[in-house]
Parts: sequence; structure tokens; C-alpha cells
Amino acid sequence: MEELYRQYSQIVYHFLYKKCKNSDLAEDLTQETFLKALERLDSYDQSCKLSTWLCQIAKHLLYQHWAKVGRIQLAELDESLKSGHDTEQTAIAKVELADVWDRLQTLSPDAKKTVELRVLGDLSFREIGELLGRSENWARVTFYRAKLLLIQDSQDAGQPHAPQKPDSRPGANRPI
Repeated sequence: MEELYRQYSQIVYHFLYKKCKNSDLAEDLTQETFLKALERLDSYDQSCKLSTWLCQIAKHLLYQHWAKVGRIQLAELDESLKSGHDTEQTAIAKVELADVWDRLQTLSPDAKKTVELRVLGDLSFREIGELLGRSENWARVTFYRAKLLLIQDSQDAGQPHAPQKPDSRPGANRPI
């Protein structure tokens, strides 16, 4: 395993760094990737390059990290609301953010992952498409439709939202 680490750790690190833009996180997840790979080495079926398999493990660890960070931020939000040190307006904004997070959980797995990667991961649609094995256009359309669903859910729940500017493309404003 030591030889595998020497041979592939830079590839995995650069893959992760490109996605998260955080050297400490990329380093930690690179280490974790090789631990997971060691645990699952018997499941490697050689249907792809070893570097591809390792980057897939790294990608899933990164997704798990982003999902965990979202949960931690909600826990911190709850603590700050309990502390009472926030102004009323800040507290309301944080509650609305928590509501959006809850509505995000109701989206399909593909839509949820696309929104998380776009918003939390700050990835381009091209990068999202590559990560999920889809096209850039698929990522763009999936994100747009998820955004529409979240807006519709907020309207149904009586939540205020920013007015949307009509799209000037032909047929773009018709219901899905």
C-alpha cells in the first residue's frame, strides 16, 4: 500500500484540491482515501484504472464532507439562535436558511447533489457534470429545475423570496 500511496497520492490530492480549493481538506481527504482503499482493496475489479478508482473514492469522501459541513452549520445555527445574541432580523434570516436546507433534503438525489456542489462546493456546471458522469447541460438544467422547485416550495410555505426576472429565451418561462 505504501508503494500505491507514493505512486498515486499526488494524483488524488490534485483531484481533490481542484474540487475543493482547500489544501488542508485535500490533504486530509487524500489520507482518508487511501485508508478507504485499503479497506476495500478486494473490491477493486480492474474495470478502470487504479487512479480512477481512487479518485472515485476521494470524490465520495468529499461529498460526505460537504454534507457533514452542511449539518454542522445547521447545528451551529441552532446554537446561535439559543444563545440569544443575534438580532431579530439575523435570527429570522437563519431560520429561513434552515428552512431552505430542509426543503433541499426533499429534492431528488441528483438535484440535491447538484445544488450542494454548486452552492457549497462552488463548482462550475462543467465540473458538476464531470463529477456526476453527466453533461454540463444536464447539470445546468438540473440546478435550474431544483431552484424552481425550492422557490415554489417557499411560495407554498408562505416564505418571501426574491422576485425572479423573466427569462428572455423563447419558452423559458413555461411551467415544467
